Amino acid sequence: MAIPANNTAPLFGEGASSTLRLVVYLVIAIALMIADRRGDWLEHLRAAASIVAEPIWRLAAAPSELARDARVALADRHALSEQNAELSRQLLLAQTRLRRVEAVQEQNQRLQELLSVQKTLGLSVQLARVIDVDFGPYKRQTIMLDLGSDNGAKVGQPVIDARGLVGQIVEVRPHSCTVLLISDKSHAVPVRIERTGMRTIARGNGTLDTLELPNIPTSADVKPGDKLLTSGLGGRFPADFPVGVIRSVGNDATGMFAAAKATPDAALDRSAEVLVLHELANPVGPPAPAENVGPPVSLKGSDEPAPPAQPTSPPATQPDPTNQGEP
Repeated sequence: MAIPANNTAPLFGEGASSTLRLVVYLVIAIALMIADRRGDWLEHLRAAASIVAEPIWRLAAAPSELARDARVALADRHALSEQNAELSRQLLLAQTRLRRVEAVQEQNQRLQELLSVQKTLGLSVQLARVIDVDFGPYKRQTIMLDLGSDNGAKVGQPVIDARGLVGQIVEVRPHSCTVLLISDKSHAVPVRIERTGMRTIARGNGTLDTLELPNIPTSADVKPGDKLLTSGLGGRFPADFPVGVIRSVGNDATGMFAAAKATPDAALDRSAEVLVLHELANPVGPPAPAENVGPPVSLKGSDEPAPPAQPTSPPATQPDPTNQGEP
């Protein structure tokens, strides 16, 4: 097999000509370095060369830069995803705490209102919490309280909240009781109109936001906006408790009487705490007899308290002054 001949001549070969060529190149290189050092005339040439070479080295470095950018993007995306998840968790926790604080504030406000009502009533009342409700158009309108016979609850006791009359206890168990709301169809409250003093009956119609006042004389002065208060008749509900506000007045089905509808003052569907009354504001019956019997202290002629009354006895026989001598 024939070996191919290498026809390429080396730049610096052996011989005098090659040595001379090397010396010439060295002299030219040295001259260019000295000229560039003193005059910087090759600066523009290098700038032009760098402009031409820049796209080449940028293209050569592009794969590594793309790989580095991809790694950074993936790392940032993962970090942002974790940060987003953490912020979402913190936001949910903050919203939950905020709702809890709002609920506590609302409960505190309700308890403060009940406390103010308790102070202004001057009655024996007991705070109770609503533990169950039973609402519906075809069932009794009732609520259940955490107050039973062990706590002194009795059938017939009125129940109020911070705004008005709620109902009355109709069933008592050892640790709970059932309250019939004033909105129930079977419930009726003797009321009076605050503006005119007219007495009538407010009945429930099975809805929590409406009370009916039937059989009102057509000549009666009843207007929307009139306030309804308990009249105290019957001795079940104390007098002057808010019941509702009349919102409309019209004629009944027969046309012989007027009929009105009122909105209850009490928050029948929102009350969480209520007050149970243990005694009436105006006790029924004659007043208690006076304990001290006897003449007034002013007739005694002194500031000492009058002695207790003594049993009456026949007066003693006094001697005739005409039979006595002069002193």
